Amino acid sequence: MHELLAGAWHALTDVLNPHGPAVHAAKSYAPGDYSIHFFLQLAIILLACRVVGWLGQKLLRQPQVVGEMIAGVVLGPSLFGLFFPDLQLAIFPKETRNVLYAGAQLGVGLYMFMVGLTLRLDHFQSKAKSAAGVSAAGIAAPFLLAALITPGLLTVPGLFTPGISQANATLFLGACIALTAFPMLARIINERGLANSALGTLSLTAGAFDDAASWCVLALVLATFGAGAGVAVLAIGGALLYASFMLVFGRRLLAPLGRMVETRGEMTTPVLAITLMLFCLSAFFMDAIGIHAIFGGFLMGVCMPRGTFVAELKRKVEPLAVVLLLPMFFTYSGLNTRMDMVNSPALLLIALGILAVSILAKFGACWAAARIAGEDNRTALGIGALMNSRGLMELIIINIGLQKGIIGPTLFSMLVLMAIITTVMATPLFEAVYGRRARETGELDALDDGLATA
Repeated sequence: MHELLAGAWHALTDVLNPHGPAVHAAKSYAPGDYSIHFFLQLAIILLACRVVGWLGQKLLRQPQVVGEMIAGVVLGPSLFGLFFPDLQLAIFPKETRNVLYAGAQLGVGLYMFMVGLTLRLDHFQSKAKSAAGVSAAGIAAPFLLAALITPGLLTVPGLFTPGISQANATLFLGACIALTAFPMLARIINERGLANSALGTLSLTAGAFDDAASWCVLALVLATFGAGAGVAVLAIGGALLYASFMLVFGRRLLAPLGRMVETRGEMTTPVLAITLMLFCLSAFFMDAIGIHAIFGGFLMGVCMPRGTFVAELKRKVEPLAVVLLLPMFFTYSGLNTRMDMVNSPALLLIALGILAVSILAKFGACWAAARIAGEDNRTALGIGALMNSRGLMELIIINIGLQKGIIGPTLFSMLVLMAIITTVMATPLFEAVYGRRARETGELDALDDGLATA
């Protein structure tokens, strides 16, 4: 058996790296080499995400997406590469990661397009005033604490890119801490019958406001970071003009697509093709002006027709985006996560400090604001628990920061750890402070294991 496994291992490494490990770094990849690696990578990614996601659901009662976040880290150098470095490098060589990156961006762009499709603007209109205090606390506290800790972090080599201004570093870190996992928040609230409750409406509205503020700050940082005034004007001005145009005229211009679907009762292939083309053009435009493709995808989703159009589009596109493409994003994030870089007591202390500050800034501040707004303690704790989850949104923003050269791999790894821990703790914490008692009194629906996408 040992000889059989050894033979299979050598055969696999010969296929993946026919020139041998000694010349791996200098190897020139032909198109067929990328294809060989890509399909094997995708198969392994899907297997790992399904297995780890299933374990997370059964053992920890976590949504599938939480397991997929963890699976991405498992496949990277922090675990798989730690125990099987040669095999991990043979399957995920650096030269092939650009292909994986493109698939990851398509996956996360389509996912944010889907989030935009399901964004309910009536939440903003009906509860905007009552949620203002919670939202303000969820924004102000993270940026205040980020301003306090960033000067110290800038003195530690490898956390931020050399030369970054204290203002940009503070804004980026504040945006990371202020984020809430809005898609996960919406999924939990809708599936547990909280959409019309004070807790559900306050949390959803405040979470949406907080994420919008964080993305605006990120757009500002991306536009001004090391690019010069001209690039900043193009990015900020172009984004504002495009967003204004889409929000004012977008729904009216796109309405014929909705009427075509309503008339036929289904989405035809030509309508689907036009919709995906518009998504791609919107993502391209926001990327080309210097912001990021996900902003374009999300904005196009917000402006798409509602009703049957959304139901049909989600039925046709969401399974492919969530099951096949989005796991590539988690894995690409995991390949950039190097927990072994947090290799000293000082760096471990910094990582724990960032985690503690993040929890205090969201859970603590939102709980306090909800209490001041007049909510009872149990409801306020439930709001704080939901608002503290970062989820996929955090991975998106820190990947942008790493890609654009704002942060280094060490801080990236620390923020991945913070994202995973705050996401994993959200469901059990919510259950402990609100859910269990609410179900006993009939306020909350039975726990649903179907939280598969968030």
